[in-house]
Amino acid sequence: MKTVLVVDDEPLLTELLEFRLAARDYNPIVARDGREALARLEDSAPDAVVLDAMMPVHDGFEVLRRMRASEAHALTPVIMLTARRGEQDIVGALELGANDYLLKPFMPEELLARLERLLKDAP
Repeated sequence: MKTVLVVDDEPLLTELLEFRLAARDYNPIVARDGREALARLEDSAPDAVVLDAMMPVHDGFEVLRRMRASEAHALTPVIMLTARRGEQDIVGALELGANDYLLKPFMPEELLARLERLLKDAP
């Protein structure tokens, strides 16, 4: 069973994703801010991360930056799931090492398909 870390400060979204991921036989773990996300990365070693950009403490870009600088998480697949739709945000996240970028509002089935593709291709 693959573990997916969902990082978002919006409770309804995290509940939805927890439900949808569990229904697909993933083990979802939730973090509600950037600090908690960094802690969950260390104690759960997820197979993939779904990461919001706008959060308290550390934003998603900072979490991604730290992940890519870490030997343990440099290759962990990351899907940015955010309402930030500016070209600078999208290109910036991809340049930092995000594997995919999905805009809110989103279709849960599309997110799950992208996640499955990333996990299939992961080392």
